[in-house]
Amino acid sequence: MSENAFVVVFPSVFAKSKQSNLMSSVRKVLRIQGQRFGRISRDEELVIIEANDPVFASSAVNLLFGISRVCIARRVENKYDTVVSSIAKIGASLLLQGEQFHVKVEGRAPGYIPKDVEIAATSALIESSHKSGCRPGTEEKHDKQIYCYLTKKNAYIAIFSDGGHGGVPYNWQDQKIVCCIYDELSAVSCLEAIKQGFDVRIIVCYNDSNLLDIVRMLNRILPRTVSSQVDIEFFTIPKGQGAKSVLHRAKIATWVLCSVAMEQKISRVGLALSPLVYPVWFIDENADIIIKSKLTPWPVLAGLDEQIIRTAKEIGLGKYLHKIEKLGAYNFSKEKFDVSRIVKESLGTRQKITVNVGPNNVHEILDLLKH
Repeated sequence: MSENAFVVVFPSVFAKSKQSNLMSSVRKVLRIQGQRFGRISRDEELVIIEANDPVFASSAVNLLFGISRVCIARRVENKYDTVVSSIAKIGASLLLQGEQFHVKVEGRAPGYIPKDVEIAATSALIESSHKSGCRPGTEEKHDKQIYCYLTKKNAYIAIFSDGGHGGVPYNWQDQKIVCCIYDELSAVSCLEAIKQGFDVRIIVCYNDSNLLDIVRMLNRILPRTVSSQVDIEFFTIPKGQGAKSVLHRAKIATWVLCSVAMEQKISRVGLALSPLVYPVWFIDENADIIIKSKLTPWPVLAGLDEQIIRTAKEIGLGKYLHKIEKLGAYNFSKEKFDVSRIVKESLGTRQKITVNVGPNNVHEILDLLKH
């Protein structure tokens, strides 16, 4: 580990009061990912990690929810002259020939304001980098941003920065929930349940035509569970086409979810039905199934927004999201239909597997399902 190079974790807005949970998740994910690290501490709202390999450690940590930003940063004492000269020195080492730069300083400091540092550091950086043709840009238009965050005692100057995925730390709610992945929207729903801080138990309903796609989506979601091993139950359901089939599949999944939840004594069931896609009467019908099973329906996607879609894209689910748009184009007709026979058949196809969570579990999952 380079001297004074730290992984700096910025909690999301809703995780700032949940630092202990976030630090616990950070320790777990670093151990699961095989990353060696020393002390993990707080510096005001920041979580500071002394990692042997800051690059790989920052990548591992950014699998988590509850984070707005992860940086690899140099730490210097928060004294005005020290901070200004350090930003200029580190900034000059990061800039390439002819790049436009922008200095951004946030946080707080005794005796001066961050804007003072921005102005002075920009001037110092202009002077130290003019031979390479670098010049200042604006916050809206620049090639590289030199970012610094000030705490009362220290200043952290980023040499690498990556945006986080928001939400709250895994299992902050201290509540289990059962979620089913059976299509693209339900995969986003499972991801959202993790982001909301639940301990998620995952089941899968599939058919031969969509198994590979579902397993690939599952592979992207598993590392967010902050577990080294995950038990997953798989159930087969019939293949179908059109709007009616979409409703059948969702209703079958709801019944299967209830069966698993009752068996595992988990009271909360994730309902992967967004009112932006499905009619209210169908959402009510599925919620009633859960309630009559003496369980609690949790409308995971009631607040479906662009943020979770962005997160889904960033973790590799982007190529599947166009299928959600297709769901939104369906006109669902209100009608009664009975899926009890299919549910019984699907429950009879149960396969339970245990996955050792790694960077790529697709082939492992498919191989386990063959036996």
